Amino acid sequence: MFHIVKIIVCFGLFSPLLVTGKIKVELHNGGLIEATLLKKTDEKLILDLGFEVLSIPQKEIARVFEAKEKMAPELIVGDSLFTSSVNRRAAPLRDLVDDLGKAVVMIRTPVGLGSGFLIHPDGYVVTNDHVVAGERKISITQFSQSGEELLKKNFDNVRIVATGGNLDLALLKIEGQETTGFPIVPLGDSIELNQGDRVFAIGSPLGLERSVSEGIVSLRNRIISDRIHIQTTAEISPGNSGGPLFNYRGEVVGVNNMKVVSQGAEGLGFAIPVHTLKTFLQNRDAYAFDPRNPNAGFRYLSPPSTRKPIPTK
Repeated sequence: MFHIVKIIVCFGLFSPLLVTGKIKVELHNGGLIEATLLKKTDEKLILDLGFEVLSIPQKEIARVFEAKEKMAPELIVGDSLFTSSVNRRAAPLRDLVDDLGKAVVMIRTPVGLGSGFLIHPDGYVVTNDHVVAGERKISITQFSQSGEELLKKNFDNVRIVATGGNLDLALLKIEGQETTGFPIVPLGDSIELNQGDRVFAIGSPLGLERSVSEGIVSLRNRIISDRIHIQTTAEISPGNSGGPLFNYRGEVVGVNNMKVVSQGAEGLGFAIPVHTLKTFLQNRDAYAFDPRNPNAGFRYLSPPSTRKPIPTK
């Protein structure tokens, strides 16, 4: 953590020669600070925020660049429906939610609801398999902000493209007229996650659309039900299933999957790593859904038990 140092400004404390203009400082914890550089040493940077002087240890700094440097990320479109990005920088949570929220959707079926997110402009949506399992009538609601008003647009013509019950992932597609040009979110790299990294979820817990919860990565590779999960303190509730878990660069690092519900248990949410999602999308033909045969695609039997039999008397 860095410390705010209050300094009584007096004549001669900082020479005008030390002022080198506006810079942006990206921190290892995801924070981003824009200020005027007053002084730089091997141990720290001293910045002028306008109302406060800030001293940041060099060991807490990930990158320093000019404030005028172009920050627009470059999207890399692959042949597996999803996009990756380069040059994405950490941003405040408020800005990220405004930018990414329009690509997060609510998914309804006759028996329940969940969340999902758009990964391709043609209307491809990722969610959990258990959100749509056994259902044929699926509707998707997209949200957009117009001033202080949250606008909703419903799509009832939704097709299941692929399902992976063993992975608990599903790929949907919005079909019909004018179903192109959707906003999308890029996929990041869950392998780069570390304990303590800040993450946040957007979804519709209990039908409360466009809800945001934040936390940290508790563990990157927790095994639950024979699958690797990202354990997080970000609140995951019913209805969040299938929604995205983001890092503070605005990249999807996981697909929210479940939480532990037990007396005394708090902050135990779990997400499917985005690395697993990429594998699913790259091999989606193997998981292709056929409405005439709901069991189409690979299905894996549970492995035999390794417990030793209890001898009978």
